[in-house]
Amino acid sequence: MKQTAWIKVPEAIYALRRDIHRHPELAFEEQRTADLIACTLESWGLEVHRGLAGTGVVGTLRCGTGNKSIGLRADMDALPIQELNQFDHASIHGGKMHACGHDGHCAMLLAAAFELARTRRIDGTVYFIFQPAEELDAGARKMIEEGLFELFPMNAVFGMHNWPGLDAGQFAVRSGAMMASDTEFRIRLFGKGGHAALPHQCIDPLQPLMHVAQALQSIITRNLDTQDSAVVSVTNVHAGRDGSLTVVPDDAWLGGTFRAFSRDAMALIERRMTEIARGAADAFGCRVETSFKSDYPPLINHLCETSVCIEVLRKLVGEEQVITNGKPTMAAEDFAHMLEHKPGCYVFIGNGNGEGVHRGAGHGPGPCVLHNASFDFNDDILPIGATYWVRLAETWLQKGAMKKPLI
Repeated sequence: MKQTAWIKVPEAIYALRRDIHRHPELAFEEQRTADLIACTLESWGLEVHRGLAGTGVVGTLRCGTGNKSIGLRADMDALPIQELNQFDHASIHGGKMHACGHDGHCAMLLAAAFELARTRRIDGTVYFIFQPAEELDAGARKMIEEGLFELFPMNAVFGMHNWPGLDAGQFAVRSGAMMASDTEFRIRLFGKGGHAALPHQCIDPLQPLMHVAQALQSIITRNLDTQDSAVVSVTNVHAGRDGSLTVVPDDAWLGGTFRAFSRDAMALIERRMTEIARGAADAFGCRVETSFKSDYPPLINHLCETSVCIEVLRKLVGEEQVITNGKPTMAAEDFAHMLEHKPGCYVFIGNGNGEGVHRGAGHGPGPCVLHNASFDFNDDILPIGATYWVRLAETWLQKGAMKKPLI
């Protein structure tokens, strides 16, 4: 890795990261975390606004006379997972843990705010966005609905997420689709229950349900453009009650998720699911209900803003450490809502593979991967991520978006 001068992160911010990890809070419950962040920003002289989406925090730093503004976003919420780690900063709240590194995201952005407030080398405005409820309830959408971009009229917005498996010091970014949408679905079929020995007196909802489960996969192979990628996963099938094996149930349902990289593909999949379910229900004499919940659209990076990020990253860690030709991931991220309203870019920062000091005493037995009960954010990357935020803010406020993209 190119050796560069990372900013010096105060020890208090490392301690703060571990304090947040030790006190995880779920979606829209991040009151203690928000208090800690708001008080820290205020102590450095930043303007602080609280209350967007309930627990959201936005810090504002204005320097010079420039009229450009940039938003930098971190997420604050934890996951409903019982932590297996036994180190000193392990969660003290049963069934809750920072298994996705949002504690580290907050710390990296706070370290950047500290450095920018200390040096004041920017000419313009930086908005530091600390968002609740990324994991389960699309807090980004809620912040936008409550006036995020009207109250803080930024010209562009940027996000970053740690990524296990990428080496510490590596980054991955691409223009266009970076992450997929996430739509949860449920298909319920209603028949007429009865004795399993007398099926002719019943309307069995399980028969069409099994046809539907198989036919849903045909949407990907026979309806979607072969150049597009998407996933349909049935993850729940429910029928019958009390474990009885001699009763044809009155109703049965299946549910799951589908992922895609465009709004058009999302609409096509939802339409075909509905048509398949209705067709099967009609063929077997059942009634059908379908429901869809789409909290996360595809995350689409903007070309010119992505070029700025790539330029900053190459100067920061070296061209060989910046992966720009990787495949998008089917994971979803509600920063996508922000990118539907403002130009910007989302990058992955390598969190390492969990070996060495990062995988020290007290670490749980599982792999150090996202959403795993043995995960922990790698503190070694805290200055790298913070330096990226600082250099990005300085560069963007000076130059703006590139007119001739690098990619």
